[in-house]
Amino acid sequence: MGQLGRATAAAVGLGLCVLAVAGCSTGGEAAEVDNRPVGAGETLRRAVDSLVAEGSSKVATSMEMASGGTKIAIRGSGSFDYAERRGRLQVVLPPDAAGDAEHDPVTELLTPGALYMKNRGEGVPADKWVRVDTTRLPDGNLVTGGATDPLVAAELLRAAREVRQTGAETLDGVRVRHFQGVTDIADAARVASPLVRAELAAAADGFTVTRVPFDAWLDEEGRLRKVRQRFTFSNGGGAGVRSAPTQVTVVSTTGMYGFGAPVRVTLPRATDIYTGKIVSATGP
Repeated sequence: MGQLGRATAAAVGLGLCVLAVAGCSTGGEAAEVDNRPVGAGETLRRAVDSLVAEGSSKVATSMEMASGGTKIAIRGSGSFDYAERRGRLQVVLPPDAAGDAEHDPVTELLTPGALYMKNRGEGVPADKWVRVDTTRLPDGNLVTGGATDPLVAAELLRAAREVRQTGAETLDGVRVRHFQGVTDIADAARVASPLVRAELAAAADGFTVTRVPFDAWLDEEGRLRKVRQRFTFSNGGGAGVRSAPTQVTVVSTTGMYGFGAPVRVTLPRATDIYTGKIVSATGP
């Protein structure tokens, strides 16, 4: 799947100043307060702050990849700590992704700058973990692990533009507002939390298309409840390859619920990390 395909898998300062003085007081008149409605783009940026302020949540992920006539879908679930940027996911690959009728879920530990995976590929002992430096991945781990890091998915919205609210609906019994727009990976890398900036900068260099259309759903408290993002990159067509590059589209969806859920992430010991060659690790 080309360089990108072969690689495949903060505290954020809260914007608490929501009131602004519209003018100066003259002649004994009180200064006016700007009560104009907040724009949709700013609403999404504040939603990222609100999500981080919650501390943690449970998450449900899905990733659908389409390349040529091939489509695969990957599902995951777990919990994530937004302040510490640590999480644990169980990711279920489709039967054909690993070449087996059935196989164990992949356990993933997400940490700042690194992704740990267990049961990731053929040739890796069952009791060993694989460690990946996410700052060196050409996709910044937006798709490599089969699930987009929940904080990275949220931080991408800081560069949202062309945002519009499409209406209100119910999501898992919760009333939400639905927004649509586009973001840009490179722009997001410049304004994102320091905890995710390196990964986004890597992705900005690795993706052939940095424009990312998205859908986002916010609850009545302004928290991000779900975000769906569509990534596009080219597969193949490099030096020595005769075939033309194939466009790959990945739709990544991350749902947040159960705010305040406990998150327990115990990193593997150095002796438990596999350093040999992975014979086969198909998937994203």
